[in-house]
Amino acid sequence: MRSLVIFVVCMMLGLLGPARAEQVTVFAAASLKTALDQIAADFMEQTDYNVSISYAGSSLLARQISQGAPADVFISANREWMDWLEARQALVPDTRREIIGNRLVLIAHGAKGAPLRLTRENLTHHLGAERVATALVEAVPAGLYAKAALSQMGLWDRLSPQIVQTDNVRAALALVAAGEAAFGIVYASDAQAEPRVHVLGVFPPDSHPDIRYPAALLKGRTSAGAQAFLDHLDTAAARVVFKDQGFTLPKASP
Repeated sequence: MRSLVIFVVCMMLGLLGPARAEQVTVFAAASLKTALDQIAADFMEQTDYNVSISYAGSSLLARQISQGAPADVFISANREWMDWLEARQALVPDTRREIIGNRLVLIAHGAKGAPLRLTRENLTHHLGAERVATALVEAVPAGLYAKAALSQMGLWDRLSPQIVQTDNVRAALALVAAGEAAFGIVYASDAQAEPRVHVLGVFPPDSHPDIRYPAALLKGRTSAGAQAFLDHLDTAAARVVFKDQGFTLPKASP
């Protein structure tokens, strides 16, 4: 009789199957896709958690979060959209941190090209009347940085009619990669991820605000898995991936 009971229990456990791994939902800036896909895959191999990542412009993701979208972790491509959510008390206190940085570059279609020093005179001559792809210049971080750089160089008013705005920086990258726009202003990490474009030059750091990526846990969705993934972004292994993909790393604390 006891053997029969044990058999029945084992059968029931077998029908139920293994326990489902905890799901971690991440909302992340589109520019993070190549690096974060690899980091998430490594994290899932090392833990019992499943990670699902939604990529889009930081502005769109922040608005979705404020409207109740079910995300556990948010990674923005600028401080302002994280500030925006923090002001709405959407972040778990004391979980916000800056994980990486980036550089703003001018790209062109094709795998090779001569480098260009990005000055007002050189840009005026080189861009001519060609189309320049960027992310949305009034909302998406990459577009905001692009407009800031062109404005600081005294070129925004002249070039704005040539600007082709897209929903996010990866969409701008795709336009240049396909040859639908001759030039684009994207992050260095984006350019590195696309072999059909080349970097013409890097915008001077003082021509735009510092490019920093803050990450934080979101209220109402706190879990061990979300905390573990957020912590994983600060590990040496994750930093190697970020660096290899063209991101810059924060300076170590003294």
